[in-house]
Amino acid sequence: MAAPLVRHHQAIGRVMSEQNKATAKRVLDAWNMRDLSVFDEVISADCINHDPQSPFADIHGPDGYKKLVQMYIAAFSDQRFLVNEQIAEGDFVTTRWTATGTNDGEMMGMSPTGKSATVQGITINRFQDGKIVESWSCWDTLGMMQQLGVVQSAHPATT
Repeated sequence: MAAPLVRHHQAIGRVMSEQNKATAKRVLDAWNMRDLSVFDEVISADCINHDPQSPFADIHGPDGYKKLVQMYIAAFSDQRFLVNEQIAEGDFVTTRWTATGTNDGEMMGMSPTGKSATVQGITINRFQDGKIVESWSCWDTLGMMQQLGVVQSAHPATT
């Protein structure tokens, strides 16, 4: 008798995982479309964004996300995200993504370089009741700065 109940819970878990993956992708799609109102629907009011690169770490919820996205859109007006793959487990979704854009605006006091960059990163979102309640991002900030020419690239060691 327990087997049908277990299968039922597994099926529900798979459906929730697929819904959570779609929501995580929806955040990046909204960024691409510049439709930040979506954040009010899918990000909880007290969501914490753990991104060590964010200058807005003290701002939580949809407003924190909007402020961060607005900063990057101002710095890279043609910025786009591509979702490379997603993995869901329980309440978590991991999204590996690639972002591209041309630095045509100021970013955190840095003048525009006019150069393009391609950056890869990973974001892990934790969901509760269909909304993102916590998020962790790790992305190639150094690589972006090197591509923009504001940080010197490493040179191979010589012998």
